[in-house]
Amino acid sequence: MLTPNMVKYLHNSRWLLLAMLWLLHGALLLGVKSPWIHPLLLTHFGLFLLWQPLWRSERKVGISAFILIALAAVAEFFFLSWWTVAFWLTGLFGLVGARVFVFREHWARLLYMMVMIYLLAVLLLWVVPNLFAAQATIEVGRTLIHYVLPILLLAMTALPTSKEQTESTGTVDFIYSLLLFMLLALLILGSLAFMTLGKLDYLDALLRALFLMGFILLAFGVLWTPLFGFSGLQAQFSRYLLNVGTPFESWLAELTDAVQREPDAASYMHRAVALLADLPWLSGLSWQTSEGGGQVGQVSEHAAVVEDRGLRLTLYAGQSLNPTLMLHIHLLVQLIGYFYQSKQREQTLRDITRLQAVYETGSRLTHDLKNMLQSLLSLTAISQSREQRAQQLLQQQLPLLSQRIEATLIKLQQPQVEHESAQLALNAWWSSLRLRNRYQEIHWHEPEGLSVKNIPSAMFDCVIDNLIDNALRKRQTEPDIDISVEIRLEPLCITVCDSGDEIPESIAGKLLRGVVVSEHGFGIGLYQASRWAEQLAYQLSLISNRAGNICFELLDRSGTTKEKRKVERRGTERRKVERRKESDY
Repeated sequence: MLTPNMVKYLHNSRWLLLAMLWLLHGALLLGVKSPWIHPLLLTHFGLFLLWQPLWRSERKVGISAFILIALAAVAEFFFLSWWTVAFWLTGLFGLVGARVFVFREHWARLLYMMVMIYLLAVLLLWVVPNLFAAQATIEVGRTLIHYVLPILLLAMTALPTSKEQTESTGTVDFIYSLLLFMLLALLILGSLAFMTLGKLDYLDALLRALFLMGFILLAFGVLWTPLFGFSGLQAQFSRYLLNVGTPFESWLAELTDAVQREPDAASYMHRAVALLADLPWLSGLSWQTSEGGGQVGQVSEHAAVVEDRGLRLTLYAGQSLNPTLMLHIHLLVQLIGYFYQSKQREQTLRDITRLQAVYETGSRLTHDLKNMLQSLLSLTAISQSREQRAQQLLQQQLPLLSQRIEATLIKLQQPQVEHESAQLALNAWWSSLRLRNRYQEIHWHEPEGLSVKNIPSAMFDCVIDNLIDNALRKRQTEPDIDISVEIRLEPLCITVCDSGDEIPESIAGKLLRGVVVSEHGFGIGLYQASRWAEQLAYQLSLISNRAGNICFELLDRSGTTKEKRKVERRGTERRKVERRKESDY
């Protein structure tokens, strides 16, 4: 009795195949009328069941498989003939031929090629001549089977042992196997047709059938590739392979529609799994992701597990999944996994955008609060003054301060990136700015007759207050510096300058582009002010960084954008004309 270890050894070696072939060879030498052929063929069939790649040898045989094996044994006992042997050898040739391309190692592929040669020689030169009673060919075949083919079997036995272990289920391509079976059956029946209709002997009929099949295969080879405007059979066959039970294009359209409609990755996964479960060859499936999992349909014994991009899918089918169907499954799961990962990235980007909006608004509000506290400090100093205009200044500035506090509270309730701002006349805003800083030693320069053009006052307050505050902080370490604020029109431009030391190059290169660390406070305040200005079509830039002349400029770009577009359009048209001339040349 074979132990499990012995069965595993035989199953993973070539000796089982060689023993099966030696038994078949002995049975064919005896002939179908010999009483010893039945036990030899039964033993050969038993070894085939251990070798075959359709079912595992250690697996329990089901009812359907047992019925199939019993019918094959009954046919061997009661219906044994040369036709039965020819049919068996044709099927065995197709099964062996389909496994040649599975192996990568040279000696394994050579062994299976020699097995195919042996089966083809036995079938065409011994079994079929006996089937058609071709006496001349039977004499040639008798010499072949008695002296030549045993040498071929010995050569197969002497081949080096292959280390490749591919004796498992799922390693047979049924399309190749069926194609080889049909080609060999067509060759045999074609030879019979030429013998019957043309009154030819067997060898002449076999050669004619071979030439005819070669011509047909050559014609298919020519039609396979695109030629003379014909798309080729390859495109049609590929389109057929992509059809997995439902039209692939419509299934893919529904999948992409689910990507666009579903709001998050979890809901998309439920929709994609529902679409996959609609395929007729699936009885159910289960999935597992980082966000959870679930199950749809019924569980069966035929399962396939596919993992891709953090997605694990287990698909259950009513029957065994062949390699072609597994190729389709991997393609579909890769599509679902790709879209699932894109939905996750989309959700992550949305979260980052929300956090960035909260961060930017919080940063601006921090500086707004700082500026308001500075204004409140100035108003407190004014209230303690004994000047007659102190009360009048308080009455002018307190309503403005109340408006800024109210606007700050609104921003706190709903953080968002601001693209619009409250509008205020330029002359009114300039007067308010000078009044807030009247007790600071700042030189103010303005043209005659400021216009009443409306400006985003909150953004102007944030930018200019930050620039003035940074200059005043620098004055604490450099007491003798001068600070000046100048406003110009056409285009609107406000410049804040001081006569202090230059900003280090390591800081100046990153200033207004990101957060920098410095002892003078340049950093996040100016960065947020610059971003806010860009959103409202203004530009904040460092226009001068020389010792004694440090200048920042807030420039209105809304009036210059059209001019820039005109210049860019002219440059594009000029480049097109130059390229056209070069091509003509």
